[in-house]
Amino acid sequence: MNDEDLQLSPRTRTAELLAWGIEQGHDPVPEEALRAVLALLELGGARLHDGYPELTSGALEQLLYERLFLYVQPTVEPEWYGVAVRLLIDHQRAVRRLNAKRWERLHEEAEWQGEVLCGLLRRADLVTWPRLYALLLWADGVDTDDPAAVRGWLDGFRELGTEERLAAYDAVAGLEPDGGWGRDRVLLVGMATDGARRLVEQGLMQRSYRNLAELTARGLPMPEELAGDFDGFEAAVADEALRLCGEWTVPGLPELLVAEYPDLAPEPGTGDVEAYLAERED
Repeated sequence: MNDEDLQLSPRTRTAELLAWGIEQGHDPVPEEALRAVLALLELGGARLHDGYPELTSGALEQLLYERLFLYVQPTVEPEWYGVAVRLLIDHQRAVRRLNAKRWERLHEEAEWQGEVLCGLLRRADLVTWPRLYALLLWADGVDTDDPAAVRGWLDGFRELGTEERLAAYDAVAGLEPDGGWGRDRVLLVGMATDGARRLVEQGLMQRSYRNLAELTARGLPMPEELAGDFDGFEAAVADEALRLCGEWTVPGLPELLVAEYPDLAPEPGTGDVEAYLAERED
């Protein structure tokens, strides 16, 4: 798979923006927060200018209110994600992409929506499987940089009964216990996890298509994955989406949950969803 041709994953200018912020006297923003903000903005369809995603009120709301809690389980204080957005706003103002009125309005929106995000990240009913299992692994002191240690913990957790697992979910540090863990919650978490990953896949495909437009304009051939092996392209997109979800939680964890431990992180099929919806209508 030739990534130079496909250019699936965002190539964020995180290091440059961090350096600029320090030069301007801003507090250093954690790299993980800024990198996730830049990547998710781009995958959400934000226009790029000189390699940086341009913020609008709609893009800001989508990021802080609708997307980040689906993907990111921070190892830093969640307030830093709002700070990262405000750093990008300041940079856009400095390079004259925003006038003073829009700069002020976006700053205000980023500040209060960043506070809202902190609450969203604590809600058990909004968690996804990678986020939940990242919290469980950290709570048990597992070395998440060691794939064997992660796999060993998952093997042990698999031995627990259903009620024990649900109790562990409800008691995990970092989420506000709400006593809502049961069959419906498990189904909804699976639906959210599947939907979130598909949104990333869609964003990756669209990004790849945009970057290939130049090849088409120059009359150059499409990469093999798009010219004759579309299944290979879809597989590459799926793999990259899982990798990114791991970058935002625990590296390698989303792949393990999908490929080897689907019983610990079930994602409902169409029939399961239809049955659930039918029950709710009765």
